[in-house]
Amino acid sequence: MTDESATYKAAGVDIEAGEEAVFRMKEYVHSTYNENVLTDIGTFGGMFRLNTGAMAEPVLVTSIDGVGTKVKIAAMMNKYDTVGMDIVNHCIDDILVQGAKPLLFLDYYATSKLEPAVVEQVVKGMSEACREAGCVLIGGETAEMPGVYVPGEFDIAGCIVGIVDKSNVIDGSKVQPGDVLVGIASSGLHTNGYSLVRKILFEDNNYKADQYVPELGAVLGDVLLAPHKCYLKPVSAVMERCPIHAMAHITGGGFYGNIPRVLPSDCQVNVERRSWGVPPIFQLLQDKAGIEPMEMHRTFNMGIGMVLIVAKEHGIEVVQMLEEMGESAWIIGEVRHGGREVNVI
Repeated sequence: MTDESATYKAAGVDIEAGEEAVFRMKEYVHSTYNENVLTDIGTFGGMFRLNTGAMAEPVLVTSIDGVGTKVKIAAMMNKYDTVGMDIVNHCIDDILVQGAKPLLFLDYYATSKLEPAVVEQVVKGMSEACREAGCVLIGGETAEMPGVYVPGEFDIAGCIVGIVDKSNVIDGSKVQPGDVLVGIASSGLHTNGYSLVRKILFEDNNYKADQYVPELGAVLGDVLLAPHKCYLKPVSAVMERCPIHAMAHITGGGFYGNIPRVLPSDCQVNVERRSWGVPPIFQLLQDKAGIEPMEMHRTFNMGIGMVLIVAKEHGIEVVQMLEEMGESAWIIGEVRHGGREVNVI
């Protein structure tokens, strides 16, 4: 006879809930599969046939990241699919910077107590983002860890694998003084800065997630949960028609932390902060907390989610291409001689 005090469930881990979560997510995971997937959900390891096509020297590009405390906003709003989209799109944009196209994605979902309906919505969002990008959701891990996570809390992370021919790798080595920066609009905060956002809005100013905010013209939680934009399609179209010298995904660290990562040691950039329209959410945060402009650009994307560095003669052409595809884009700065730094002026 089993001693109920010594079962896994009594310790806080519900195996049946885990099995139900897997059952609920199967449909969404299968919707991302293609002819290169050689295993089904539930195997110890996902198998993917590498079809390199005409690539002479295929290079695999990988990245791993998390959604961060944006998941707390999802819990406030009881809306979980968008954070699933966030982690996929964030990872796609990270490898896109080096010219890579996504092949497969693996997720990690951890919580104090597994709620299959929540997991289902998160995976649904992941699958939608994967299908849109032609990326396979090939595997993942759902972990129930009482005692590690506070009840009601959860975390999302993901790992992506992409591919690019070595001759097409974008590494910033071609950047030179005179090049211009083309900024592509973000969909909002994307996936960084939310610890500060929550402090400013919910702790210091007593906003509610479901509150309509006139300055935003929308419900606050909806604005904060706007999914991280995926730049794969518009940037891929630009790459086919125009050489890109470098790209920077504006994530944690803002302009100051991300653009220098793709600059040669003898180049710096000047960014003109009045050259694009800043979304209202950033102005609200700055007004409520009195944050200095430099700190805003060090923490947030300020409405620019991806920066392309191209030759000056291609700048206007690239902006026009992006606008034709429905993106908002601007020339936001230029490259000068210097020491791998950013000046936001």
